[in-house]
Amino acid sequence: MSKQDIRVPDIGDFDRVPVIEILVEEGDAVEAEQSLVTLESDKATMEVPSPAAGRLLELKVAEGDEVSEGDVIAVIEAESTGESADEPSDSPEGTSSSESSSQSSGQASDQSSGQPSNESPRQSPRQSSNQSSNQSSNQSSNQSTGKEGDPEDQAQAGGGSSAEAGRHASSSERDYDLVVLGAGPGGYTAAFRAADLGLKVALIERYPDLGGVCLNVGCIPSKALLHVGQIIDAADQLGAHGVRFGAPDIDLDTLRDYKNGVVSKLTGGLAGMADKRGVAVVHGRAEFSGSHSITIESKDESREVTFGQCVIAAGSRVIEIPGIPMEDPRVMDSAGALELEEIPARLLVVGGGIIGLEMACVYRSLGSEVTVVELMDQLMAGADSDLVRPLHQRMKKLGVTFFLETRVAGVEAGESTLTARFEGRDAPDSADFDRVLVCVGRRPNGDQINAPAAGVEVDERGFIPVDGQMRSSRAHIFAIGDLVGQPMLAHKASYEGKVAAEVAAGHKRAADARVIPSVAYTDPEVAWVGLTEGQAKKQGLDYGVGKFPWAASGRALGMDRSEGLTKLLFDNGSGQLLGAGVVGSHAGDLIAELTLAIEMSCTAEDIGLTIHPHPTLSESVMMAAEVYEGTITDLYLPKKK
Repeated sequence: MSKQDIRVPDIGDFDRVPVIEILVEEGDAVEAEQSLVTLESDKATMEVPSPAAGRLLELKVAEGDEVSEGDVIAVIEAESTGESADEPSDSPEGTSSSESSSQSSGQASDQSSGQPSNESPRQSPRQSSNQSSNQSSNQSSNQSTGKEGDPEDQAQAGGGSSAEAGRHASSSERDYDLVVLGAGPGGYTAAFRAADLGLKVALIERYPDLGGVCLNVGCIPSKALLHVGQIIDAADQLGAHGVRFGAPDIDLDTLRDYKNGVVSKLTGGLAGMADKRGVAVVHGRAEFSGSHSITIESKDESREVTFGQCVIAAGSRVIEIPGIPMEDPRVMDSAGALELEEIPARLLVVGGGIIGLEMACVYRSLGSEVTVVELMDQLMAGADSDLVRPLHQRMKKLGVTFFLETRVAGVEAGESTLTARFEGRDAPDSADFDRVLVCVGRRPNGDQINAPAAGVEVDERGFIPVDGQMRSSRAHIFAIGDLVGQPMLAHKASYEGKVAAEVAAGHKRAADARVIPSVAYTDPEVAWVGLTEGQAKKQGLDYGVGKFPWAASGRALGMDRSEGLTKLLFDNGSGQLLGAGVVGSHAGDLIAELTLAIEMSCTAEDIGLTIHPHPTLSESVMMAAEVYEGTITDLYLPKKK
């Protein structure tokens, strides 16, 4: 036996590289070429191996330390060349550290994820309560991702001396470089991007078709039906201008086939793209069985797959309300409502958020008498009230009944009707309905995947805390989408999926989007991004507002849809755009320009001096900026004193 210093090998042109993970402990028996620590530069990750077998006497570094070529990281008592290979060891039977080293290549704790270079990535916008818990829980959890308490990470032999960027475990050691759990917009984006970057990828989905809730029973089918409803309403509205059609003759089977056909085109396209990229698609219900393994249960078999890294994209599920018999087929969630089994004469929508109002628009246009009950004092509580008001007024005009500040105390299932009991302002004690649609939100599926088996932290609500690179408390396991906090939106999940895939492949990426837009595809549409005026007031900001009413828009008047409004919030000091909201036809398309304007730190002058085509709805953005600047000529506004 002889003492031997272990030094940082040649790491190229890099200097002062952070130590992001310690893979062993003092006193451990180590093998030749076993990885001891993981380093991360701004280009790649690398592991420092032991040059010889022996016992680790001393660690000279800790997580977060920075090292350069030649620095001593550890001291070992090396075995002499002639020693018997059968000499007993204090390590557990069959234990080695290759799995630990494979999992950790490229992993960063919260402590180091913001410090690998002089540039500190911005944190991805997410629920404020999650931000605070992410910073505390991930730092402690990631620092402990080593040998202690994690036998799964030591179960496989044959670790290498370094890792190719993005390959945290060779394909000979694991079934896949990356496994993605869930094939919704975030999941398939992560899988496809990772495959494009050269990783061997498996995409696991419990349902027969790819696309998740969004493509199959959410965003896409609802938009197809909303389009149909808007055409019905537009045709009816033309009667006031001399063009009259008869009442619509709705063939529900054909309408359902149209909706399903739209979905099939997209889900089939995803399957084709997965095949072309070489992504293995595995169907079944999946749960973690270890830190590098997942068990998949299908109708015919149970199998286990192993992975170097994983992206959890398992989404969310609907929230059920006590006292409402969800087992009754006449009580629907949003997915059930999209099945279009019938057009009920009387429909109760429980929840006045985006999904509830979208489905209220669909069923009203198809002929149902719709009642919406909302617990809050405003529909669509996340948006400013002046944006929601035109929608509320139009829906009331078209016959929808609203009860705000009202609770559904219970629903009793009768033979021919469902009787709902109400508690709240202006609401009757009870009313009868033919169908009830429950749309009061969704809860994350973090508690459905046996995350503790992988050492992944899940909070009491089912959310998985993540850092700015979408890493969970286990640095080789990422989480994205609905699982990591609000807003629960497909475009947020897709963005996060791409970030996770690129980080997994060794790229220097972080979720640094400044804002995430929200859109209600109602009629009229409501869209907003950045700060709302309510938030600006609450924060005590010095801000100003520019509003342009669509009653002064030639394009909106020509469409007979002048109820719209474009609203911009600016910082009075810098003039930069802080937030924006639009209500009106195609508001969801207009909000993209305003999202980019916030990302680019545009000022009111930048927007107002950008030439917009005329006549369009988009020029209302320019004119709202001109209102704030006081340069508007398409309206007469008294000069500010």
